[in-house]
Order: sequence, then structure tokens, then C-alpha cells
Amino acid sequence: MRIIRGTKNITGPIPYPVMAIGNFDGVHVGHQTLFRKTAELALAHEGTSIAFTFEPHPLKIIAPEKVPPLLTHFHKKMELIESFGINLVICADFTRKFADQRPRDFSKNILSEKIGVKEIVVGFDYAFGRGREGTIPYLKKMGEEFGFQVHVVEPFKLNDLTVSSSHVRELIEAGQVEMASQFLDRDYSILGPVISGYKTGQAIGFPTANIDTSKVQIPGTGVYAVRVVYKNKSYDAVANIGFNPTFHRDRLSVEVHIFNFSQVIYHQEIEVQFVARIRSEIEFKSADDLVAQINQDIEKTKKILLEKKT
Repeated sequence: MRIIRGTKNITGPIPYPVMAIGNFDGVHVGHQTLFRKTAELALAHEGTSIAFTFEPHPLKIIAPEKVPPLLTHFHKKMELIESFGINLVICADFTRKFADQRPRDFSKNILSEKIGVKEIVVGFDYAFGRGREGTIPYLKKMGEEFGFQVHVVEPFKLNDLTVSSSHVRELIEAGQVEMASQFLDRDYSILGPVISGYKTGQAIGFPTANIDTSKVQIPGTGVYAVRVVYKNKSYDAVANIGFNPTFHRDRLSVEVHIFNFSQVIYHQEIEVQFVARIRSEIEFKSADDLVAQINQDIEKTKKILLEKKT
């Protein structure tokens, strides 16, 4: 899959472009439906399936105080988009100038003249241009003027709930990672480099990798059964997210104890996949009580991960 960063870098004719447009944070099952539809339409015309997205998140420019933590790191998002049959990603530089475009200017200058798009696939709530002035009926009107067809994908529902990035984020914040996995069709994961921590786990016999999570949405506090991916290999692990109340820490941390693992991985990037929440974080009377609970957590995690494999 090819990635073009910035609309100014679009060059040459693109064979029969069919394009999905959106931010696609989380790449949830609703987004996946758009990508599959886009790939299917492009294949029918021996064309090019395109995902048109934005960097940074539009809210970072429009309303910085409201920008949420990302559900998917850029590289993970690209990997996921490619897995659904997309040939090309156009990643527009989302600047104030870009945000202030009138819907017609975007349709004429970008969709028609720059890309030469033939078919567009959007979600039911899509809006574009300055102040989200461009509605779906207006996009269809632009299609009539500039020669492209518009396909609208209806809302994707699970358990009577409309799938959206904001709802996935709410589930993850609440620690409901198993429910979130249904909306994502995969286990929710975070990527980040391993950083130095308090070394409390090592002191009590359970060395942990501490993850820098400053740029991603982390699940709510608690203990989780997880898998860790390091250099394309998967390892079973247990994770703790919280403040280590037994040792009276005041900084939120994400710590992962990887089973049967002894490599030194400081400053290396790892992916933590959240399979299930085991329990809440609690304060223990002594380190010995904590150790006993960790052993129970490890056994429970091994059982959960084994069941997930079968």
C-alpha cells in the first residue's frame, strides 16, 4: 500500500479512483465496512481503492482542548487500513487553511482536479468543509457537477448500539476491553516505547515493562490479561494500569509482566493487546499479600489466554 502525505504530493493520473473519506481513528467495524465497499467497487473497475484521511486529528486544529487520545497510532492505523484491501492512503495535512475550505472548493480542487475521483464512499454522518457545512446531499450535488458517484454506508450496529470511535473510546476508558473488541473485531491494543519505572515489580520478583502511553488512549485502571508483541513475536502477559496504591505512587503507569521473558527492551517499542480485564486495582496490607494476588492473576491470565487460543 502506498501512502501520500499531503495533497500537494498527489501526482499523475490515478486509475479509476474509488475513495473512502474519514478520520478512521480506531479502524472499527464501521470503518472496515467502508474499506471493504471501497475495495469492492475499485476491483469491479480495475481501479484504485483509496482511503483519504487526515493528520493530525482535525480537533487538534479546530478545538485543541477537545482533542481525545488516539485509539490507533499512525503506523498501526495504516497497517489495519491496508488489511482491508486499500491500495493507497492520501493523508491530508489538516491545517487551519484546510479546515477553512468551503465544501465546493474541496470538491472541485481536491476531489475532482487533484484526485479525479470516480466514486466516493462515506458514512451516514459524514460532513465536510468549513464548519462541517458540506452535508451528504451537498456532496451528491457536487458529484453531479464534477462527475463522481456517492455511496453512503448505513450505521453499523452491535447490541443496538451504533459503532463509533467515541463509543469505543468510552468502553476502553471504562475498562470494558472485551466489549470494545467486538466493536473493533480485534483486541484493543496500544503501542509505545518501554521506559524506566520504579522497578517495584522487579523488587518483588515480577519484573515489568513500563510503557510510555502519553499519545494513546489507555484502558481504565485495573489488572488485565494481555498479549505483548515484540519484534513480530507474541508473548502472554499480565498488565497493571494504575497508581500502585500498595506502594503509594502518585503517577499513573502501565506495567506489563511478560511470561517467560528475560530480554532487556528499554526504549524498544512494544504493542500491548488487551484481551480481558481481571480485576480492579486495590491496595494490599503488605508486599507479601500483593505477591500472592499477582500469582493468582498470572494463573487466571494463563487460563483466559489459553481459552482464547482454542
